[in-house]
Amino acid sequence: MKKLLSSIIISVQLMFLCSVTFAQSNLLSAEQQDARIIVRIDDVTFTSYRYGDGQKYPYFYPLNGPASGISVTTESSLPYPHHRSLWFACDKVNGGNYWQEGNERGQIISRGPEILENSPTKIHIKDICDWKQPDESPVITDERDIIITAPSDNLRIIDFTITLNALTDIAILNTNHSLFSARMNSDLSVKSGGVLNNAEGKSGEKETAGVESSWCDYYGERFGIIEGLAIFDSPQNVWYPSKWFTRDYGFFSPTNMNWKEGDFTIKKSESITFEYRVIVHTGTTEQAGIKKLYSQWAENLAK
Repeated sequence: MKKLLSSIIISVQLMFLCSVTFAQSNLLSAEQQDARIIVRIDDVTFTSYRYGDGQKYPYFYPLNGPASGISVTTESSLPYPHHRSLWFACDKVNGGNYWQEGNERGQIISRGPEILENSPTKIHIKDICDWKQPDESPVITDERDIIITAPSDNLRIIDFTITLNALTDIAILNTNHSLFSARMNSDLSVKSGGVLNNAEGKSGEKETAGVESSWCDYYGERFGIIEGLAIFDSPQNVWYPSKWFTRDYGFFSPTNMNWKEGDFTIKKSESITFEYRVIVHTGTTEQAGIKKLYSQWAENLAK
């Protein structure tokens, strides 16, 4: 009887340990709901890809921190309330504006994304978007491959491959309103005591704006928890390492569009591809190991 009871107790303990391990294994899932793809980690929302017809462009919001469960980005906040969390867009494209509010000036319209993989370890989203003004033909289509993983309790990763296909000759004038961008929650901004670092060890808007760098990391503290978001610029991107448009109020973006000489052009039927990695993390830049994470990513891209 004692041996039987011991076996039962051991079995129950093993089942408990297994259930704890299972609950902490960062299992991913995705669900299409209305005009959103909701991505969850262990049944708790991490982010949503939003692509409604009335939007200026598709974007990700929220991007919930691993420890707090609160978004590290903002969907809209002064100044410049048209910034939407995490997005890809551009102003001054063949006379259109695919960045600021006012859909009559141009919209990036999703054709409807697909979830290509919905597994516990990876979410793969594919979307095709048309860049167009009302009652006119699109000037660009973009193809987006987005892969989301959660390798640990403290890290969430989103990989973006975005290809711009020119449907006519494209000319983009100099503009700092361009390409891949993030807008941090104001509580995490430099103005509120947060920290903006780049790969060269420079900090804040004055030291990072217009400066070439392979990555930038923005983090701050709320409720005693330090969390942040890093953007990695791929070595395979045009202009790498890109100059960055950064602001102490919480905006940052790897874009050379404001510092290039002359217009940026894409000939009809040609394409250009951009790759980025986003890390949502707990801890400071050093604690999250951002430098090492970038090196590992860049090495894998080169293989």
